[in-house]
Amino acid sequence: MSARRKARKRALDIVFGADINEQPLGEALAEAEARSIGEPERSSSWEYARAIVQGLIEHGEDVDRHLRETSQSWPLERMPAVDRAVLRVATWELLYNPEIPSAVAIAEAVNLVNELSTEASSGFVHGILAAIAQNAEVS
Repeated sequence: MSARRKARKRALDIVFGADINEQPLGEALAEAEARSIGEPERSSSWEYARAIVQGLIEHGEDVDRHLRETSQSWPLERMPAVDRAVLRVATWELLYNPEIPSAVAIAEAVNLVNELSTEASSGFVHGILAAIAQNAEVS
């Protein structure tokens, strides 16, 4: 598994955990950072994971706004927590990380929900992210 894929999964764990525990994302990031000190074998994935979570701390409201506008028939609060976390990570990549091609961000998100969520989630996540990517290209 590539370092970026591991980083996405790590960021997803932080975002998901903060959401489930109703914990501020900054606090969850600080706790994860403290744990990472004792995990030097995982250091290759830490920098990008931190960048994703820090990006969501800084741009989370905008990311959620894009998700709400794109998923009008399924409110953000009613989505399965894992789908919501994957969508947040991937939307941050689509909107705020020009180093990651849109197709890669979308494919990685779909792979994550295939592993961690329901069968129906992959199509849902793909559709939302493809619409966000298309709107971002137009803007």
